[in-house]
Amino acid sequence: MYAIYVEGLKKSFKVNFKKVDVLKQVDLKVNQGEIYWFIGPNGAGKTTTIKCILGFLKYDAGNIEILGKQPTKNKEVFSKIGFAPENTYFYDHLTGEEFLLFMGMLAGMKKTEIALRAIALLEKVGLLDARKKLIKSYSKWMKQRLGIAAAIINDPQVIFFDEPMSWLDPLGRILVKDLIKQLKSQGKTIFFNTHILSDVQEIADRFSMIYNWKIIFEGAVGDVKGQNLEEFFIKKVNEVKIEAH
Repeated sequence: MYAIYVEGLKKSFKVNFKKVDVLKQVDLKVNQGEIYWFIGPNGAGKTTTIKCILGFLKYDAGNIEILGKQPTKNKEVFSKIGFAPENTYFYDHLTGEEFLLFMGMLAGMKKTEIALRAIALLEKVGLLDARKKLIKSYSKWMKQRLGIAAAIINDPQVIFFDEPMSWLDPLGRILVKDLIKQLKSQGKTIFFNTHILSDVQEIADRFSMIYNWKIIFEGAVGDVKGQNLEEFFIKKVNEVKIEAH
């Protein structure tokens, strides 16, 4: 059983009364307990794919399963999922600690359990000293770290990160990479997308490349060991362009 299974995913939008394809053919097989890296340029369909997997968007065709179940038919699977969007919505009148307590309550956790886990997570993401401050006073990188903590407050089995390092400085990126490694050591499955290739090549087990709204490569990071990943990506994109002509 795969942690995440996507087959033949297709999605389109209507723009000026015309159908525009945004996902043409996406197939993903993510094993349990691995770090899976979904890469591609801005606008390639990374976030749209995640939103379809999580049920935020209806898709035109395809099959999606998380932990062997279709989320649209088995709502209980969502209790085993964590999600950190690129831009988390926050309640600015709450403190960082209060926000995590609120997210834990939404996940159905016990109050005593939430309180202990919230403090532990705030320490992990480097926000323990800011836990009593209002979120409206947080910087972008602080909010991003808080969003990551909120995504795992319910101790999920499968975690989705959408551009988790986009606003972070080098120290913040190291912190997040270390956290992802810790989650893997606990048997969690981590699926994250990014267009920053150099940041995460060292921690992913497998990855896929999306370009022009379809998968152009999937394999193990070890398959491209010793190669410059940016050059490898450009090579694959050029191959697609040649085939198209």
